[in-house]
Amino acid sequence: MKKTQTKAFSNLICAVVLLIFEAWAYYETFSFKVQKRAYVQPSTFPRVMLTGMIVFTVVLLIQSLFKVFGTMKKNDPDNAPAPAINPFKHKEVLAALFIIVLCCCYTLFFEQLGYVLISAVTCAVIMWLVGKRDILVILLVSILVPLVLWFVFYKLLTVNIPMGVLQPLRDLVDKI
Repeated sequence: MKKTQTKAFSNLICAVVLLIFEAWAYYETFSFKVQKRAYVQPSTFPRVMLTGMIVFTVVLLIQSLFKVFGTMKKNDPDNAPAPAINPFKHKEVLAALFIIVLCCCYTLFFEQLGYVLISAVTCAVIMWLVGKRDILVILLVSILVPLVLWFVFYKLLTVNIPMGVLQPLRDLVDKI
């Protein structure tokens, strides 16, 4: 079997594509607004997460390079044929593509709808897609988690997060 048809080669290609995306995303964090009187800036968390992602992607890239261009044992799991990703045959791939589109919509509507509302909707949809069917749990988690996180970031860490249509909630919290 050709090395270009193995899992090791597909890992190599994925690592290169991921590194390009991660470099672009890290570059974009420099355009985030700086918040006055805030210890934690809006760019801090994405940069920390991206740094971790870059470290693990570089590890995957190095391992893949050694396996593709070095000697790979026949019983190595990465020497197996790489599976084809066909969204029409694999519903998991279709769900993953839908989640990617959902995350793009999340960023598009973040300012207009606000963090709490768009996060609640996105969380509920993703929970439904991964198989959670208890409506009460979906509602509680998708509403309470964004609210609590917003409160922690807004009040304790003084990070100004857009509230969109829920601006009266911010005004109410400011009065408290």
